[in-house]
Amino acid sequence: MIVVAKFLQNQNLLCNPMRPYLRNMCQRNFVTTFKPNHLKLSAFSKHLKTFKPLTRHVVTVAEAPTLQQSKWIGRWLGTCAGMCFGAVVIGGLTRLTESGLSMVEWSAFGERPPLSQEDWEREFEKYKQFPEYKLLKKGINLEEFKFIWHMEYGHRMWGRLIGAMFVIPAAIFWKKGYFNSALKKRVLIYGTLIGCQGLLGWYMVKSGLEDRFHGEADIPRVSQYRLASHLGSAFVLYSLFLWTSLHHLIPAKVMEVSKAAIKFKRLVHFSKGIVFLTAISGILLITILRLSGRGN
Repeated sequence: MIVVAKFLQNQNLLCNPMRPYLRNMCQRNFVTTFKPNHLKLSAFSKHLKTFKPLTRHVVTVAEAPTLQQSKWIGRWLGTCAGMCFGAVVIGGLTRLTESGLSMVEWSAFGERPPLSQEDWEREFEKYKQFPEYKLLKKGINLEEFKFIWHMEYGHRMWGRLIGAMFVIPAAIFWKKGYFNSALKKRVLIYGTLIGCQGLLGWYMVKSGLEDRFHGEADIPRVSQYRLASHLGSAFVLYSLFLWTSLHHLIPAKVMEVSKAAIKFKRLVHFSKGIVFLTAISGILLITILRLSGRGN
């Protein structure tokens, strides 16, 4: 009706007396028809206000690192993986030279090496108070002690260098925003594992310094279980560093999932488990043989 009245009014088909009446009628109908729409608009505005924070939250989710950032992260973690491999090699040499128990004290941030002759003699006297010297290496001279001491010192300092190589770049990359939320969690986990590895190393050495070796038949050695745990955690760190490094250096490609690919993936994981168990069981076996006097 409103449309018809406006049409007649525009076409001058109504007489002048009728125009005020139609004008009032149009205004009343406009008010009554506008109010519900206004209410609907107000309700929509309320929903819009509640929706805005959700939209803002979705937009501000951390994005994946760029290609150049991924390369830097991959190189950094690849370096950490290589240093973990080096730590395993140095640890093996330290064990072969029977140098692991030459340092009888431990500090989280490093020990100052002896600089003078008096310092070396003082360090040598400390070593003489423990079972390895009394039962196994009694009579070694100061020069021989210096060699085994430097082997263990190098092993410990290499571990601390790994920690510095991980923590310093991680802090820089974190500040620059190179890490997304998933990678931040991994970095925190890896840092915790590195710290635990250092503590586990001292816990292992401490088992060989305990006063539980009394007869000449007793061979002062670290606990084979603690040694296996120390080596196993090094393998885990190496695997995690290498896996994450390759993930950033070699971008993932979309591949068709087939039965052959699934079987190959399972075979790879199975092989990794076999290699890990072989290494751990080997270190347990050689330690038991050396304790029984049948190992070289």
